[in-house]
Amino acid sequence: MTAGTPSTHDCSPKPAPLSPRRPYDARVSAEGVAAAGQTRPNRRVLLAQLSQPLRRFLATESGSVGLLLAASVLALAWANSPLSDLYESLWGTEASVRVGGAQVSMDLGHWVNDGLMVLFFFVIGLEVRRELSMGELTDRRRIVVPMLAALGGMVVPTLLYLALNPSGEAANGWGVVIGTDTAFLLGALTLVGPACPTQLRVFLLTITVVDDIVAVTVIGVVYSESIDLVPLAVAGSCLGVIAVMSRLGVWRSSVYAVVVVVLWIATVDAGLHPSIAGMAAGLLVGAYPPRRHEVEQAASLFRAFRQSPLPSVGYSAKQGLQRAVSVNERLQTVLHPWASFVVVPLFALANAGVDLRGGLLADALGSPVTWGVVLGLVAGKLTGIGLGALGAVRLGLGTLPQGVGSGQVFGGAALSGIGFTVSLLIVGLAFESTALRDEATVGVLLAAVLSTLVGWLIFWLAAVFRGERTAGLPMLLSRPVDAGRDRIRGPVDAPLTLVEYSDFECPFCARATGVGRELREHFGAELRYVFRHLPLTDVHPYAEGAASAAEAAGAQGRFWEMHDLLFAHQDELEPEDLLGYAGDLGLDVEQFARDLNDDSHAERIREDVTSAEASGARGTPTFFVGTRRHVGPYDAETLKAELEAVRATGPPGTRE
Repeated sequence: MTAGTPSTHDCSPKPAPLSPRRPYDARVSAEGVAAAGQTRPNRRVLLAQLSQPLRRFLATESGSVGLLLAASVLALAWANSPLSDLYESLWGTEASVRVGGAQVSMDLGHWVNDGLMVLFFFVIGLEVRRELSMGELTDRRRIVVPMLAALGGMVVPTLLYLALNPSGEAANGWGVVIGTDTAFLLGALTLVGPACPTQLRVFLLTITVVDDIVAVTVIGVVYSESIDLVPLAVAGSCLGVIAVMSRLGVWRSSVYAVVVVVLWIATVDAGLHPSIAGMAAGLLVGAYPPRRHEVEQAASLFRAFRQSPLPSVGYSAKQGLQRAVSVNERLQTVLHPWASFVVVPLFALANAGVDLRGGLLADALGSPVTWGVVLGLVAGKLTGIGLGALGAVRLGLGTLPQGVGSGQVFGGAALSGIGFTVSLLIVGLAFESTALRDEATVGVLLAAVLSTLVGWLIFWLAAVFRGERTAGLPMLLSRPVDAGRDRIRGPVDAPLTLVEYSDFECPFCARATGVGRELREHFGAELRYVFRHLPLTDVHPYAEGAASAAEAAGAQGRFWEMHDLLFAHQDELEPEDLLGYAGDLGLDVEQFARDLNDDSHAERIREDVTSAEASGARGTPTFFVGTRRHVGPYDAETLKAELEAVRATGPPGTRE
């Protein structure tokens, strides 16, 4: 089985140790489902209907490209204008923060590079930790291909740079070519990449995660000054405090903020570049999905505030909501827009201003440093990432995400040559010589332009000669609804169709049952509701057994009664529970027990899982309105509007 493919094992109940479970009434109304989530398997291919935090991350990174580009153009124009002296003097202005007898004093350029950029790397660390804990990187096997691609995308550029600059101060700039600017990469992909590039975007984002970790490590270790052990010990203690607070579940974000500030000061005093402190701190702040009891407690506190809107009750409700969301995600929500829309553009404004007058451009175009940077970022990233990814696939170490072609991998690899933010940061650290810094900066800017053009060309060629025009998951239902096979509620020939791929152990699916009832009541005989199985066995150990129980009950004509009963008691789905439900429904229990292991039922469930995979369903619940996969909130009003649109434009299957 390849990584990311849902389980197709025998669907009989799996023996598991008994665990205490509490009754939970899953038959809730549709109220609040708009904000509900979706159960995700640990083993899955990359998503088109992405998790909300990752969608926010991609949107923020892509959206900041305009500001980043504008800041870069402004810096170049300013540095080459009659006001260039003002540009230099501005970033050389000293600024101090003093508390009592202690003070931190740096020029504005260093406040941006060594101060604000810590926030940028802290946010990256938070996002990496979240993805490793509960997001797109939870299955470590799915990291293998992008990790090897990322390593190739650092080793090959480094070798190419050193081939042109093997010695002297110029050789110190090898670190300039190892990084990729995520914001520029995603923005360029939107402009020149394939239609619906969701799968490719997440694949490239995984590569940049490895890039960022290695680049920050290089900055912190290779390009740091002499190390002072006392403040280094303080910095290490701060990291330990953050790890302990995260493990103990300290939920107040302000406490973490104070420790991170102390960590930053200690790292600066130790002589390390503080970017490594920001990344390390972010990686130590734990992330976890909202726990059911905390969500229910928060909802209860908000109901209390609605009934009694007193300040103290409102404050308690606010605290309850904060406890329900991990510190990691709350910090990301607050800090990520600041990092993307303020910090990174300020960094570009402070570092992209190269005065090209006086023959500097001509000197740069004749410099091995400039062309070492260009060769490393443009050719090195293209070959290193492209061959690394496809080589890993050829060796059987993993697979490319569904929907991503080999030509698109090379197109994304070319765009990864946009080093910009990390590259410019290392330029300022690697060279003492102003001339070498300027030449390397010209190389970074030139590589960004050339990488974008090469990426566009490769994507165009892949679309024309290989038919690789999209890089997303399928949006259409792979297997049409079959009235003789599918489990259908409502008239089998109804003009409107709603298909749900569901898991009996998924709490979000249980909440969605209220949505289904509301929709059936609204549309009446015009709607047929189709239920298909998608048991996520790696996160729900009893889901396969519950699906078999529903089919075994269906063999005796009681599928929907068992369906409702399983969702009503989804915390009690062990084999003995299933037999008890069969007795409660008046079924032939002996026949039911034999049918639980019937191969035909197992095959039916496997067919549903296969159709879910082929249709782009990766989590539960996943809905299809007509034949098109619904992406976004699945509350009753949203789905009702989708169905109304189908009714207005034609029968199911005509909306493409």
